[in-house]
Amino acid sequence: MTSPSPPTRAPAPRQPLLLFKLLLGLACACSWLTSYAFLEQATKPQGDAADDSGINPHPVSLKLPQANPLSAVALLGKSLFFDPMLSGSGGQSCASCHSPAYGYNPPNALTVQQGGKDLHQAGYRPPLSLAYLYRQPPFSIGPDPADNDVAPDLNAIAASVRGDPRATKQAGMAPAAPAMVAQGGLFWDGRADSLQRQAYLPLLNPVEMANASIDEVANKLMRSRYRQRFAQLFGPGILHDPQQLVSEAMFAIGRFQIEDASFHPFTSKYDAWLQGQARLTPAELRGLRAFNDPKRGNCAGCHLSQPSRDGLPPLFTDTQYEALGVPRNDTLMLNRDPHYYDLGICGPFRKDLARQTQYCGMFLTPTLRNVDKRAVFFHNGIYHSLTQVLDFYNLRNVAPQKIYPHDAHGKLELYNDIPVAYQGNVDTTDAPFDRHAGDAPPLTTQDIRDIIAFLHTLDDGYQQGRRQPSHATRSSE
Repeated sequence: MTSPSPPTRAPAPRQPLLLFKLLLGLACACSWLTSYAFLEQATKPQGDAADDSGINPHPVSLKLPQANPLSAVALLGKSLFFDPMLSGSGGQSCASCHSPAYGYNPPNALTVQQGGKDLHQAGYRPPLSLAYLYRQPPFSIGPDPADNDVAPDLNAIAASVRGDPRATKQAGMAPAAPAMVAQGGLFWDGRADSLQRQAYLPLLNPVEMANASIDEVANKLMRSRYRQRFAQLFGPGILHDPQQLVSEAMFAIGRFQIEDASFHPFTSKYDAWLQGQARLTPAELRGLRAFNDPKRGNCAGCHLSQPSRDGLPPLFTDTQYEALGVPRNDTLMLNRDPHYYDLGICGPFRKDLARQTQYCGMFLTPTLRNVDKRAVFFHNGIYHSLTQVLDFYNLRNVAPQKIYPHDAHGKLELYNDIPVAYQGNVDTTDAPFDRHAGDAPPLTTQDIRDIIAFLHTLDDGYQQGRRQPSHATRSSE
């Protein structure tokens, strides 16, 4: 089902960008030099006692979001976020799939969440966390193409760079030139450009909130306990405009996500370590080095781990898209059709870039903050533990027989969740995917344990002197 676009607020006029772009280019260059120095310190062998003690030898002052009282609109959005009355079943709220107790991840270990009118319809993809999206840019391809208010023609931009080589991602190193890459946006395929739009789309999805129409949602709001609050905040006329009423409701949910500190608290042990306020254990410190090492994990090539030059804390994502070639998950309802493929940016749920086949199989790189609170990984939910995820990265190229199945004739089905015509999109140049079958794996078993120990430090809620909380208990499938 295709959701109609909600009315949106007019953007502020754009200012001339020529000088801004020049300054931005200089700032980016300086930022990468600073980032490289930070990563070099973290990845090189640490010989002196201060470094090996687990204390950050070069603490920084992080520029953190201010925690202020919620606006009236955000308070309305908070109530709507937790209210199941917006769903067709009357039993599913935003928080049903995005629980605050789990870093706004799902509160269970289901591969996909259950929804629909009866709450028994299997979802299409595992939901991503709603945390740390306040700095997520809208979807784009490459640098800002023009200094005007006209929406860019994504198909024209994508077609113009179809033959360009992909940029190599290496932890601590900037690409040689600005790459025309897909970046930004929300959902696995970037099809929403705002938190308002992200809140809107599940309303009509038949396997999520499953409303029959926007008018149905508007009728619920007009009959709800929020009726008077909408009239007070947006004027009494809002109650006679169903489209705008729903749009303002979704805008309120978006404001809640932006204003409420629980969506971006930056209270992890790693944040404390960056500021010189915590000590990493030997395992966590080794894990940080392996995570940042461009020859081993190279995790920081996509999951950026260093603060920005002006002190913004790292989000552990570059907000770009990758075709990783994870194995097909045959437990998904849609995958029971052998001819069905979820190809991310070029479909089936995103429609506007279906012809840009150079992006087929590419999905958003998610944040690793609070990744310890997730139970399902990748766009198809194929893996249910961080060990499995790291084994995939470590073995996909050097021992693919341990990752992919064999067909009835014994042939290895490499990249079996992407049609053969698009398998050239799969990343085979960035470490650890730059090795070949039979090579030694880039990570040892101990490296994997250590990286997982480091990933635990990205969980929010760290308190110095107290043991970091372990995985929260989830209901099972």
